[in-house]
Amino acid sequence: MGRYVVRRLLQMIPVFIGATLLIFLMVHVMGDPVAGLCGERRCDPATAARLRHEFGLDQPGWQQYLTYMGNIFTGDFGTAFNGQEVTELMSTAFPVTIRLTLVAICFEIVIGITLGVLTGLRRGRPVDTSVLLVTLVVISVPTFVTGLLLQLLLGVKWGWIRPSVSSAAPFDELIVPGLVLASVSLAYVTRLTRTSIAENRRSDYVRTAVAKGLPRRRVVVRHLLRNSLIPVVTFIGADIGFLMGGAIVTERIFNIHGVGYQLYQGILRQNTQTVVGFVTVLVLVFLLCNLVVDLLYAVLDPRIRYA
Repeated sequence: MGRYVVRRLLQMIPVFIGATLLIFLMVHVMGDPVAGLCGERRCDPATAARLRHEFGLDQPGWQQYLTYMGNIFTGDFGTAFNGQEVTELMSTAFPVTIRLTLVAICFEIVIGITLGVLTGLRRGRPVDTSVLLVTLVVISVPTFVTGLLLQLLLGVKWGWIRPSVSSAAPFDELIVPGLVLASVSLAYVTRLTRTSIAENRRSDYVRTAVAKGLPRRRVVVRHLLRNSLIPVVTFIGADIGFLMGGAIVTERIFNIHGVGYQLYQGILRQNTQTVVGFVTVLVLVFLLCNLVVDLLYAVLDPRIRYA
């Protein structure tokens, strides 16, 4: 197991370099960041030249990337165009988005897996058909429609929640935004769990456990569910990174100043340091989540061994 972890960590290095290089190049072709600093008026040549030199934009692209990567390993993600350190923005944005993601993941695990097991064990029955129809509707409706509708009904019309989340963003205020963020993924987890449960239910090891006279609860939890969760864990592990990076719409609707909000502001203002810095951390989150998922396979299925 230890050698496998070391090997996977070494494999992450070229993936990380390639991903950050691609992001760095894509961000730098969005437009001229100096022009965005001057607003509607064009910067005069002297000011533009000074700003380019100050932020290192007058250097070749490859040199900018090498400088940026060298600074990352010292914990320096650069300075935003407003003079604020990117690490300072991260220290305020990431805790908020992490709390929001945790709420969303809890909804996916608790509601999604529970509904998936329920419908998988009752495949073809009315409850199965009803849940499938509901999940199909949830997948079909865009996230911004779901968010605006819940905000209008629960926050404005009925007054059950605050229409916008406060700057502190406590867990109780993130319940509805977390549900909105997790809605589509929750539907996929439900359908994926249902399919996996229905397929494994006909497996030989399940029939053997039933023939031995084991209690139904033990057959479902110990044998059926444990093996059926492998594809679900794969999806949820990858979804953590997607939720953190894809929270732009949800955070904009509920005025949550998290990672999505900072990315939106960075793209809008062509603030390359902010965008590249935040996306670099999100790449690390993706890689670490994939590693944890691979290690969980051995926990769910004892037949899986890592050399």
